[in-house]
Amino acid sequence: MTTHERPFGRHLEDFVVGDVYKHWPGKTITEADDHLFCMITMNHHPLHTNDWFASRSVQGRNVVVGNLVYSLVLGMSVPDVSGAAIANLEVETLQHKHPTFHGDTIHAETRVLEVVESKSKSDRGVVTVETKGFNQDGKEVCYFRRRVMVWKRASAPTRERPHDGRDVWSE
Repeated sequence: MTTHERPFGRHLEDFVVGDVYKHWPGKTITEADDHLFCMITMNHHPLHTNDWFASRSVQGRNVVVGNLVYSLVLGMSVPDVSGAAIANLEVETLQHKHPTFHGDTIHAETRVLEVVESKSKSDRGVVTVETKGFNQDGKEVCYFRRRVMVWKRASAPTRERPHDGRDVWSE
């Protein structure tokens, strides 16, 4: 029998400048997703929550709140980029390139820009990546660049669960 662990994040040695990660799966943003996010974050702008108001806007319909689009695209990148990170250090830039509407399906990709070993601590380094979110028509709706502090493989904490060490398949 072979046991497989799902990869979640990467170590410093795994990042190669120029590599691209195509995140999967995508997500269709529903009206309920948008309204809930607006209410949780107290962004009650009628462009996001009022059909009548939005129908008279430049876009002619409701627009998904930008922070939901950013959060969704960032979340899509976590298993491939920062799932094993020490810390997210900085978002250097955030751009909303095209509006996102209820019913749009978002996919994301990340490219590695820079990998730098820490000068002060030999067990880690900083990775700079850029991430793009695209709608179902291939239009870029979100772009951001961020820096993430990650462990080197030899220093990374082990993944443990409360029941590790117990043979759960022979009970």
